[in-house]
Amino acid sequence: MKTLALLSLVLLAGAAQAQTLLKSGDAFPGWSMTDHEGKTVTSADLAGKTYLLWYYPKAMTSGCTTEGCTLRDNFAAFQDNGIEILGVSFDDPKLNAEFVAKERFQFRLLSDTDRKLAVAVGAAADPGAGWAKRISYLVGPDGTVLRAYGSVKPAEHAGQVLADFASIKSGK
Repeated sequence: MKTLALLSLVLLAGAAQAQTLLKSGDAFPGWSMTDHEGKTVTSADLAGKTYLLWYYPKAMTSGCTTEGCTLRDNFAAFQDNGIEILGVSFDDPKLNAEFVAKERFQFRLLSDTDRKLAVAVGAAADPGAGWAKRISYLVGPDGTVLRAYGSVKPAEHAGQVLADFASIKSGK
């Protein structure tokens, strides 16, 4: 019985530490990360802009490559809608730079190596996580969440975001 009670406490403590996804209308936390070129990028730099922040588990892996290439192939549509694309992983900037070069991404990849934002937005349960969960946020010009994507299908994500943005713009 003591073992069961102890296990329950451990599970509850872990669940309390894990963050859930933000919801539409929530303020997106401020952040600062290094991009694949070694430049600091902050949420303040994007004030007044709409952006898609997509967390991916690991550079140059199958699902991450599929998702990144689908976003790349739809880059013009994102630009036409005024949406900046930012990929985020726990990879260091050097590996992200290799990923950008190999796949010819036109957008920046950011390194959340301290995992602070990942924990705050539900992309990781704790700072010791080995890789990020595949989630995304569409953030509006005022810094609020327009849409949260807790379940992302890599090959379909770009189209889903663009369709959701069209719906938001039309007021539906």
